[in-house]
Amino acid sequence: METIGFIGLGIMGAPMAGHLLDAGYAVVASDHRSKPSADLVAKGLKTVSGHNAVAKAADIIITMVPDTPQVADVLFGENGVASGLTKGKLVIDMSSISPIATKEFAKKINELGCDYLDAPVSGGEVGAKAASLTIMVGGEEKAFERARPVFETMGKNITLVGPNGVGQTTKVANQIVVALTIEAVGEALVFASKAGADPAKVRQALMGGLAASRILEVHGERMIKRTFAPGFRIELHQKDLDLALEGAKALGVSLPNTSTTQQLFNSCAANGGAKEDHSALVRALERMAGHEVG
Repeated sequence: METIGFIGLGIMGAPMAGHLLDAGYAVVASDHRSKPSADLVAKGLKTVSGHNAVAKAADIIITMVPDTPQVADVLFGENGVASGLTKGKLVIDMSSISPIATKEFAKKINELGCDYLDAPVSGGEVGAKAASLTIMVGGEEKAFERARPVFETMGKNITLVGPNGVGQTTKVANQIVVALTIEAVGEALVFASKAGADPAKVRQALMGGLAASRILEVHGERMIKRTFAPGFRIELHQKDLDLALEGAKALGVSLPNTSTTQQLFNSCAANGGAKEDHSALVRALERMAGHEVG
């Protein structure tokens, strides 16, 4: 089994690395920002100093960090992954970042004689912990087949959707759907609750019809129970919708409801909610309605 380097042991990355360790992979991480959890160390996680040291120690290097600038720094900054690569290694970015930048990163890594996959995920903290993530992959088929056993330890729905950059484009499309569905669920529950209906019973009824969705199931419950500890933070979804709106402008495409939903996220952030779960978007609708669902 190949040795895996894992950079980014956050809300999503830590359980993903844990699944790799459980599957028997040797996993190496960087102590660049903070020490890994005792649980991961107990499972056998090794740490080295510097991202380039991770690249030297591993056959496959995975990055899972918040945004495009962080990926650029991890890969090409001082003591970055690129400076530790040798020919034949594989770099997999599982962050959600710019498709345009992804193509540039892939080209630079390819020039070093290494393969590159962009493989953003969907499923949030719940999916990361359950190893049920959806993984959307961009890159060459041979690199994808090499990485498939690694992906299968972390996810269930794993698809090679096209060349480098297309994985990230697919993730942006996913985030449009997720954001607009959260907004729709929020509107429905605010409307029903202010009309005097029990929002929990309304949600239960809707789950049996065409309106049923994973978002109604999970995030609808969060809205009712007021459990907004982050599985996926509002500030990260703002970043993803920025990518969607920037891409739409470049393509000459109109995304009117994406723009409106971004304004609702902006309202939440302006009121101190940037680090809450994205289901807390309902708070912006509640402020306008003068009524709280819960």
